[in-house]
Amino acid sequence: MSQLSTGPETRPSLLIRLRNPRDDQAWTEFAALYEPVIYRMSKARGLQDADAREVVQEVLLSVTSAIEHFDVDAPGSFRGWLTRITRNATVDHFRRRDAKIRGISNRHADLDQMPAANELGDEFDRSRRQQLFLWAASVVRRRTGEANWIAFWNTSVEGKPVQEVATELGINEGAVYVARCRILKRIRDLVRERLEE
Repeated sequence: MSQLSTGPETRPSLLIRLRNPRDDQAWTEFAALYEPVIYRMSKARGLQDADAREVVQEVLLSVTSAIEHFDVDAPGSFRGWLTRITRNATVDHFRRRDAKIRGISNRHADLDQMPAANELGDEFDRSRRQQLFLWAASVVRRRTGEANWIAFWNTSVEGKPVQEVATELGINEGAVYVARCRILKRIRDLVRERLEE
C-alpha cells in the first residue's frame, strides 16, 4: 500500500523527501495536504478563484525552490514558514494586480489590514485540521457501511435530529448513536495518529 493511500504525511521525513524534485510521491502527498489549505487562506483574503489558484501555484513554486534550505531541526515551524510564503504571495498578487489596473497601488489600506503572521498561522492550523478531518473521513467512509456512514454524517455534520435520521434509514435511534460514536472515534484516531507522526 502506498503512503498516499494511508494519507498525507506532515513529518519531517516528508520535508526531507521534498528536497528531491523527482520524488513524485512526496510532492503528491504534500500537495494533497497543503494545496487546499493555501487555497482557502488566499480566498479568505478576498481573492477570486483563479487568483487564489495562481497564488497556490506561486507558493508551491516558492516551496520547490526553497525547501532544500528549510532546516527541519531549526527553531520555528514549517507551518509558520509556509504561512509567511502564502501571505507574501497573496500581498504580491494584490500589488501586481493593482499596478496593472491602476498603474499605482491604491490597496495599501487593505494590505495593511492583512492579518498578522500569527493570525494567519491560526487560520492555517484550522484549515489543516479541516483537511485532516476530510482525509480521515474519506478513509473511514470507505471502510464503513453506507447506512452507518449516512447516520454519522447526517447527525454529526449536517446536524439533523437522530430521530429523523433513524426514520429515514429505517433503523432504531440506538443504531444511529452507535454508528455515530464508532465512526467519530475512528476519524479521531486517524487524525491523532497523523498528528503524532
